Amino acid sequence: MVDPRKRLAFTLVELLVVIAIIGVLVGLLLPAVQAAREAARRMSCSNNFKQIGLSMHNYHSAYKQLPMQMGGTDNPNVNSGNEYNVGTATTAGGHNQRSLSMLVGLTPFFEGQALWEQISNPYQTTGGGLYQAMGPSPEKPQSASDADAYLPWLTEIPMLRCPSDPGVGLPSHGRTNYAACLGDAADRTHEGVGNRQGVENSNRAIATRAGCRGVFVPRLATRFRDIVDGLSNTICMGEIATDLGDGDIRTAAKNNTLGTDINWEAQNGSLQCSGLTDPLRPSFWLDPNSVVGDVDYKRGYRWANGRPYQTGMQTILPPNRETCLAAQLLEGVLPPSSRHQGGCHVLLSDGAVKFITDSIEAGDSTSQLVHEDGTLASATDGLPPGSQSPFGLWGSLGTRGAKEVIESEF
Repeated sequence: MVDPRKRLAFTLVELLVVIAIIGVLVGLLLPAVQAAREAARRMSCSNNFKQIGLSMHNYHSAYKQLPMQMGGTDNPNVNSGNEYNVGTATTAGGHNQRSLSMLVGLTPFFEGQALWEQISNPYQTTGGGLYQAMGPSPEKPQSASDADAYLPWLTEIPMLRCPSDPGVGLPSHGRTNYAACLGDAADRTHEGVGNRQGVENSNRAIATRAGCRGVFVPRLATRFRDIVDGLSNTICMGEIATDLGDGDIRTAAKNNTLGTDINWEAQNGSLQCSGLTDPLRPSFWLDPNSVVGDVDYKRGYRWANGRPYQTGMQTILPPNRETCLAAQLLEGVLPPSSRHQGGCHVLLSDGAVKFITDSIEAGDSTSQLVHEDGTLASATDGLPPGSQSPFGLWGSLGTRGAKEVIESEF
């Protein structure tokens, strides 16, 4: 017989053992939950990229060309002091300086028709003025009120965001995690064949055709037929992480120590910026306050801006390496990056999405870049036009017509 005066209960030791077991199980479970969540975010990011790729193919079917990087409207008769003029209450004015990214043209193709209607029609500002069709320049405006008035450039589009990237809000003006591939060289990737007033000449065209080796060429229309290396072997877009204001080497560029000389790109810009990282935290700059430009020029801060640092990437250095610029709006060395572990997504020209690891075979990172004045006889003038990429498999994936054969899996 059990003594009815005795109560059945757990002892203190038994409770402590149970609590300890539960704690161990939770500790084992949480990493698995976090990994599952990241896997879901990575899949969502890949799906976004696939939708962008489908939109790009639909755009090409409709217009027989790809959306232009650094496209839009210009007015050669407008002087530099009035480039941001918004006109009067009844007359549209100004222009967008041919500075729009290729993402702007894709908006009606990835369910952004309402936003496109605002961009493509004269837009009334809070002050009563009218912007010209296609809106003002998405670059940093001379008037803060102008920037605040044109809402399309400030709109953050969910399709252009990777769920793993935590960046949000000001000082960015509509973040993007997806950027156009500009190839494996740097010359003229900031401007292409002409300037913001629409002025073009033969010298610019020659330099552009030599140095802009990617699917997208600034201010020049390209087509699928131009990708002679094969759509399935050529990267057209890559993922980029947006800046969080923490001095990350991937999202806040250092200025090239050679200055703003236009010929700097004949040498690998990353070499000029190496050695400036924090030895205790090699993924961050030693002096985060000395990066190029102000808060308006950080990586991925303006989805509508076609400048390389905002919406461009290259296949010079492998993913998640440091970024380096000649100056805040000029060309530079701009590898893709992401908040995913170990690599980033790229979009191939046939619409396929691949995850590229940081350890992809990338040739000689100290090599000269291809340049219009390049010659094999000189160690400083760069490689001659038409050269195969010196950056191995990674570099060859970024060129549209260098006649390289992809022989290995990636």
